[in-house]
Amino acid sequence: MRLAFMGSPDFAVPALLALHGGGHTIAAVYCQPPRPAGRGYAVRPCPVQAAAEQLGLPVRAPARLRSDTAAHDAFAALDLDAAVVAAYGLILPPPMLEAPRRGCLNIHASLLPRWRGAAPIQAAILAGDTRTGVTVMQMDAGLDTGPMLLADAVPIAPRATAALLHDVLAYLGARLILRALNEDPRPVPQPNDGVTYAPRLTREDGRIDWSKDAKAIDRQVRAFDPWPGTFTRIGESAVKVLAAKPERGQGVPGTVLDDGLLVACGRGTLRLTRVQLAGRGSLDAGTFLRGHPVPAGTLLG
Repeated sequence: MRLAFMGSPDFAVPALLALHGGGHTIAAVYCQPPRPAGRGYAVRPCPVQAAAEQLGLPVRAPARLRSDTAAHDAFAALDLDAAVVAAYGLILPPPMLEAPRRGCLNIHASLLPRWRGAAPIQAAILAGDTRTGVTVMQMDAGLDTGPMLLADAVPIAPRATAALLHDVLAYLGARLILRALNEDPRPVPQPNDGVTYAPRLTREDGRIDWSKDAKAIDRQVRAFDPWPGTFTRIGESAVKVLAAKPERGQGVPGTVLDDGLLVACGRGTLRLTRVQLAGRGSLDAGTFLRGHPVPAGTLLG
C-alpha cells in the first residue's frame, strides 16, 4: 500500500518501523521541523525524522499546513492509498484529510472517546484509570472525533509511570495500524457519552499542590514522568520529584514530618524517594539528604 507517515515523537517510531518492515511503500514522512534541544540547545531532528533518515525515506517538515495550499497540492500529488498519523503535532486541513483514497488513519493512545486530545497517557494515570489502550480511527475535522476502526486495551499497573505506559502503547499502536490497513475494518462512530479531554501539558502543570490528597500527588508524579516532570520548592531551590510513595500520617500540608522527606498532604503523606536539583543528577532521598539536609518542620512550597 502506498502511504504517507505523519508523526514526530518517540511514540510514533514503532509504527513507522512496522509499516516499513511490513512492505508498505512510504512515499513521504511528515514530521515537526528540527528544533533546539538538550543542554546545549543544539538543533536536532525529532525522533521520527531520525528514524526515517536511517531508513532512507524522504522527509518533509513543514512548519504549518492549515493555509499552505502548495503543501496541500504536494500532499495530493503523492497519490496515496492512506496516510498514517501518530502524534504528528499539526492539524491536517480538509484538503489533506480527503486526499488519500482511504483517508487519514490516526493512532491515538487511549480508548476513545475517553481522553481525546494531546496528553491521553498522562491523563489516564492522573485520573487513576485502571486500563487504557490504543484506538485507530478515521480522521475527520474534529479533535479525535472520527469513527473508530480498531481498538485494544491494556491494564494500567498500580505503579505505572507515563514513560512505561508510553512504550507499551507505542508498540500496541504499531501492531494495530498494520491490522487496520490489512483488514480494512468497518468504521464505527464514537459514542456520545464518556467523552473526556486531555489538554496539552505545560511545565507549570508539574507544580505540586500539597493541599491535595497524597494519592493524587503520587499519580501526578507518575503521570508526568518524564515530562513535564513534577516539582516543589525546598527553601530557594526548585526540586524535581522523580519518585514517591503514599504513606499513612497527617500534618500541615507541605510540612516535612521526619528526617526522611516524608511530607504531609491535604490527606495522608507522601514519602519522596528520588529527587533532583535543577542542573544536577537525580539522587535517591538518602543520598540527597546527606548533602542537602531537610529537617522536620521544613515547609515545602
